[in-house]
Amino acid sequence: MFKSALRVCISLAVIFSLLACSPKLNWRTVQSPEQKYSALFPGKPDKLDRRIPYQDQELKQTLEAVKIDDDIYSISSIRLPANQADMTQKMIEQLQSNLFDRAKASGGKVLVEESAYQSSESRRIPVKDYFIAFSSNGKTQQSMRVRWIVRPSDSSSWVYQVSVLHANAETGDLKTLLFKEEYESFFNEFHPE
Repeated sequence: MFKSALRVCISLAVIFSLLACSPKLNWRTVQSPEQKYSALFPGKPDKLDRRIPYQDQELKQTLEAVKIDDDIYSISSIRLPANQADMTQKMIEQLQSNLFDRAKASGGKVLVEESAYQSSESRRIPVKDYFIAFSSNGKTQQSMRVRWIVRPSDSSSWVYQVSVLHANAETGDLKTLLFKEEYESFFNEFHPE
């Protein structure tokens, strides 16, 4: 009887040890040759293509995203044909306005910080990171870190939106919350071609 109980206890200990070692984040490099980037995601992302209306036309938007607990890691890419590259800045402004206006309407806030990303040629290119708090009833409900990157290509321009949306946001410093190591890895390992 004692040996049976000992075996059960050892078996349970082994099972709990294996479960404890199981990582919540399963990092993997995702290559997106069609969208011309590689990225490090904390799990296998789902991919969605859709058409979005923009200035009397439809543009293809590709979204790759993965949800891990209270976080959604996502990369959105939109290709603008070379003859419409002048629309790039207007598109960035519209994407920003959509998020900033929603945050401000909810009583949230938007903070900006200078940053940089590394291109596939290993060049450091300056960019801005935006930290956004979305509120409800005076309390922060969601927080988001987002970065917009524009990369000209041979025959077009690419607009990328790299973001992490965190639900059930704690109160406190927005930047500190969104500078966790796993978020930093996601942002730092996004490399457009």
